[in-house]
Amino acid sequence: MSRTTPGVRLLPNAITVLALCAGLSAVQFALSGQYGLAIGAIGIAAVLDSLDGRIARLLDATSKMGAELDSLSDAISFGVAPALVLYVWLPEPGKFGWVAALIFAVCMVLRLARFNTLLDDDEQPPYASEFFVGVPAPAGGLLALLPMMATIEFGQGWWSSEVLVWVWTVAISALCISRIPTLSLKKLKVPARAVAPLLVVVGLAAAATIQYPVVVLMSVLLLYLAHVPYAARRYQWLAKHPEAWDVPAKERRAIRRNRTQRRLGLRKPQFHKVAGAARRAVKRPRASTAHVPRVYPPEPLGSPRSRGDERGPRRRNWRRIGLRQGRD
Repeated sequence: MSRTTPGVRLLPNAITVLALCAGLSAVQFALSGQYGLAIGAIGIAAVLDSLDGRIARLLDATSKMGAELDSLSDAISFGVAPALVLYVWLPEPGKFGWVAALIFAVCMVLRLARFNTLLDDDEQPPYASEFFVGVPAPAGGLLALLPMMATIEFGQGWWSSEVLVWVWTVAISALCISRIPTLSLKKLKVPARAVAPLLVVVGLAAAATIQYPVVVLMSVLLLYLAHVPYAARRYQWLAKHPEAWDVPAKERRAIRRNRTQRRLGLRKPQFHKVAGAARRAVKRPRASTAHVPRVYPPEPLGSPRSRGDERGPRRRNWRRIGLRQGRD
């Protein structure tokens, strides 16, 4: 087994430090009045934060120091920096604005502290690794800046009022420290047949981001908020169905579909029904008698058919063939 070189071990920590610098640079951009660059700096910090952990696991370069550094970087980039950016952005934040900024920063630090304690919890169910507890730090830091994004893109409006901005900030703080489950992208698996369409979507998203970066970022954040009820419902469903914990997503859908049919009292049809004149013209044989040959009773002794005489009279059963005898 090859050992990881010190230079490779330094790479994830270097990415974490770059994310920290990006978050702090957002405060400097806000102080100079460049609020678009401030939002972009926090967005870059979120991208770098999602890469450092994955690169560390791929290179087998995880360490306790890296985990602690990542938490401290998240606390500053997504807790302190967004709160200060919002405080500087509003013309007259007042005392209540500073209190709301403190609440956001403290809630983000508490959320990260709880995340670190859950990493060492061995009593979590198997499906718990597919979810975050509460809104993660990068998403929370960007969601707090939604009023600023709307103001930059659409101008002043009800979304830029001071009271609404601070109420929104406190609401996002509550989502970050809540116990509401949210989906984790770390366990997301893309089927092989969906790779090509996904690459096309990524290309279109990149083109839209170049032309309308703020609108694309706002749309992504609103879609993230919309997925929270689905994530909570999925978490509750997995908690009630232990048989679906260790199966892939395709089999989980089959289990959910079967249980839904049982609950509604539905069952699959045996065959397609034919109605109207077509039903009378073409009748499907019964399943119980379709493969059984018809047996006729033996002819009585002395009859022409029993003697092998083909010239004897043969009586037709007119009712059996569906015809009526004509009358002279």
